[in-house]
Amino acid sequence: MATQHHSSALSAPAVPDAYPMAKPGYGKRSAPGQQPRTRDDFALLPTRERYVAGFVDHLPDGAAMSVKQLAKQLPLYGQQAIGTALKALSVAGHLRRVRCSVGAGDETRWVFRTFWSRTAHDNEWWNIYLATETATRTAAPTAVPLQRTPPEAAPDTTPATAPAVSPAAPAGPAAPAAPPALTAPTARPAAPSPAYLALAELGRKDIRLALSADDCAALEPQAAAWFARGVDADYLIAALTAGLPAQVDCPPRFVRRRLADKIPPHRPAGHTSPGTSTPAPSPARRLLVECTDCGRPGRPEALPDGLCRPCSAAHSESDEATPDPTQIAAVKAHMTNLRDLLKAP
Repeated sequence: MATQHHSSALSAPAVPDAYPMAKPGYGKRSAPGQQPRTRDDFALLPTRERYVAGFVDHLPDGAAMSVKQLAKQLPLYGQQAIGTALKALSVAGHLRRVRCSVGAGDETRWVFRTFWSRTAHDNEWWNIYLATETATRTAAPTAVPLQRTPPEAAPDTTPATAPAVSPAAPAGPAAPAAPPALTAPTARPAAPSPAYLALAELGRKDIRLALSADDCAALEPQAAAWFARGVDADYLIAALTAGLPAQVDCPPRFVRRRLADKIPPHRPAGHTSPGTSTPAPSPARRLLVECTDCGRPGRPEALPDGLCRPCSAAHSESDEATPDPTQIAAVKAHMTNLRDLLKAP
């Protein structure tokens, strides 16, 4: 007879320090609205799914989430079993696999992420959340501008000094009052230019291109030349971060070289001039859910439980075909009874 595990679940192995991380923009992403971690997390899941879920839940954001990598760290199950467990976790409302486009023009590429939630959510919650992610990607760059106030542009807070009046002034006809001194208007700190903000964003996109404030100010004229040719911040950032070497020894020098070598051509006269408010046409930001089983992409509402229709139907059939554990135990007990009767004299 098969051994029945009465414990709540197997203990998932601890996440090793050397667990591989995905490329920037890929891998695990934690969804919001999760409850604090407790010992009873995933208690209603089967043993295998709870084992995999406990391990995935402790992975840091950005960790590789491929079936192959997970199977290397979870020796009790192979790649096929891990894939089946992830599909069950998707149906249970703990994860969604998505792909989204980044960059612009010829620099557009797809990144793949696995959104994970310790707290299970239904399809409606996931659809709303992923729609919010899509809207965020469709909008303008979400980076908060870092206001830089040069010392020379700081407002003058020194109070104006009134002209001194001598108490010993002789009485007599009043002299015409002198016109008040004209003071220069208080200088206000200039807002960072789009070129400066795009350079400051490079380090957020890829740490290998992290620039200081002085670096951004020095490279700002070169980046502004790109904007003068009709590109936007997404295009510039994607062009500068595409195909980076494994190590960048001097980010300012590297960025300066790329700004010079990869500057786009001037736009034809028939296109919108760079100074207008109409942005250059760029592909819409798309976020598609991937079927957790076969990888077929689609809109969130078209893949309930994170599965496409064929995989969802196959999953339902497999659930129906799986006998209840109590039925299995009853059949085995009946067979044992029959064997005992046959052995009786």
